[in-house]
Amino acid sequence: MRILRTALATLFTATIACALSPSAQAAPSPVALDHRSAKVCAAAAPGTATCHAWVRTDVTAAAVPAGFGPSDLRAAYNLTGSGSASQTIAIVDAYDDPTAEADLATYRSTYGLAACTTANGCFKKVDQNGGTSYPHRNTGWAQEISLDLDMASAICPNCKILLVEAKSNSFANLGTAVNYAATHATVVSNSWGGGDAADSTYGSYFNHPGVPITASSGDNGYGASYPATSQYVTAVGGTHLVMSGGARSSETVWSGAGSGCSAYNTALSAQSTFDTGCAKRAEADVAAVADPNTGVSVMYNGAWYIFGGTSVSAPIIASVYALAGNGAGTTPNYPYQHAGSANFYDVTSGSNGSCPTAQWCTARAGWDGPTGVGTPNGTGGF
Repeated sequence: MRILRTALATLFTATIACALSPSAQAAPSPVALDHRSAKVCAAAAPGTATCHAWVRTDVTAAAVPAGFGPSDLRAAYNLTGSGSASQTIAIVDAYDDPTAEADLATYRSTYGLAACTTANGCFKKVDQNGGTSYPHRNTGWAQEISLDLDMASAICPNCKILLVEAKSNSFANLGTAVNYAATHATVVSNSWGGGDAADSTYGSYFNHPGVPITASSGDNGYGASYPATSQYVTAVGGTHLVMSGGARSSETVWSGAGSGCSAYNTALSAQSTFDTGCAKRAEADVAAVADPNTGVSVMYNGAWYIFGGTSVSAPIIASVYALAGNGAGTTPNYPYQHAGSANFYDVTSGSNGSCPTAQWCTARAGWDGPTGVGTPNGTGGF
């Protein structure tokens, strides 16, 4: 543990953040949103995906949590139920997190949530084909896995969790994992992506009618990301969340949240009434907290960290779908069909960059690229 903390402190204060992986991978993009956070996964080469998690670098590994916990997130988004074991949230990521179940146990016990273990049938971990031939460990993706499991627990504590580990970060392997997840879970969360791509190439992995599938919108600001630009998923953007007195005070656009207009994919039918300015698929659809500077507590490898990125918001939204118990028959159009203040908090300020069409990167009333139709106000929009 001391070695890990020393390595993190050294690497995260470097000019270029590394993926913290024992495997030989390309160095990640040197882009950083500010000096207080760093991306944990390597940049995506063609045909591969990167995870969309960022970790705070000015907060060292700790013995107690310091970010937002379950009660904060549930209060922020007016989530009052605990969900049902009839709902299974599938978390799809690349590579192996060997301490996933142990870290999940610590997270849940720390926050007073019921145990979710292999033994009691609440938690299950499989490889991309449903077996136990787990891939090799990758530190960045392992952190992503821990983040995703903790967010599922925070939002829907009574739901079951299925962790599906792809053997690499290729779209082919991650897609195989999504296919398995969609046939064994009621909701699927994907906290990863690459550049804009065509559903004609990869869409079969995400086309599972009746199974809500979320995809994070990206974490490099304005610019389309796949699978968030797929017509088959709910694209999840990100916000800067401020809490006061245990309640949501305000939300603005997180500057890193991905957004854009796909060059390839068909627009959602319900987007036609929201002036997206995009003739094809526009992202994002909805949003939740993602800024590392208003980040969430995550237990990884026996220590607490603060994480952000749309890797936070994607499993939050997937878990809201599960909390609503509304998988069967739900399509990515559903939030649009139930948009409005009764179901969503509209985010109307902030930007993630400059773009040719203002609403693709700048918040406004109604739909905008970084936050879609808004953040959850209860489960009615899902």
